Amino acid sequence: MDMAVATLAGGAMSQFFYVHPDTPQARLMNQAVAVIRSGGVIVYPTDSGYAIGCHLGDKSALDRIIRIRQLNKDHNFTLMCRDLSELSIYARVENQAFRLLRNNTPGPYTFVFKGTKEVPRRLLNPKRRTIGIRVPDNAISLALLEALGEPLMSTSLILPNSDVAESDPEEIRDKLEKQVDLIIHGGFIGETPTTVIDMSEGGSEIVRVGGGDPEPFQ
Repeated sequence: MDMAVATLAGGAMSQFFYVHPDTPQARLMNQAVAVIRSGGVIVYPTDSGYAIGCHLGDKSALDRIIRIRQLNKDHNFTLMCRDLSELSIYARVENQAFRLLRNNTPGPYTFVFKGTKEVPRRLLNPKRRTIGIRVPDNAISLALLEALGEPLMSTSLILPNSDVAESDPEEIRDKLEKQVDLIIHGGFIGETPTTVIDMSEGGSEIVRVGGGDPEPFQ
């Protein structure tokens, strides 16, 4: 089903793309990148529920995400990466940590590192100067990141008064179609969160156990 839907009625509505979960249509990925580059906020599938993202350098789009999710200033944002080649640009990573990541990505993990000066300060944790890094195991998000050619500023789509990431794109559309610019429908996805590993101080501290096996990091 290769279809893009854009409607305008009583205020701008989200575009809604039906994307094949295994072989994402390149045309729709390129249209999604155009939305991101023009300052848009998008909802897209990952291997741990749906996420909400925007261009790394776009402050006003980030502010919209903060409002939608009602985040506080200490929230840890994540850079969604297509592979580990981008890691050393945005995060301070020791060789031992890099080997662990290489053996466990892509997958449902979020790794926390000290950010480099390439990360906009507003994305870093204000106290610890850390940033989350993630390589998702999802064909649509990887195709999107490949088309974008740089990391996507991202956070799980956990709406206020909920504890889990949204998993049903039709429900997301009902809730957010006037608040975001694009929703990518990649099917119904399980809502298990990522396993979070903090590697910012040299070791490996397991912050949250989720979809990724924590055993390699213990």
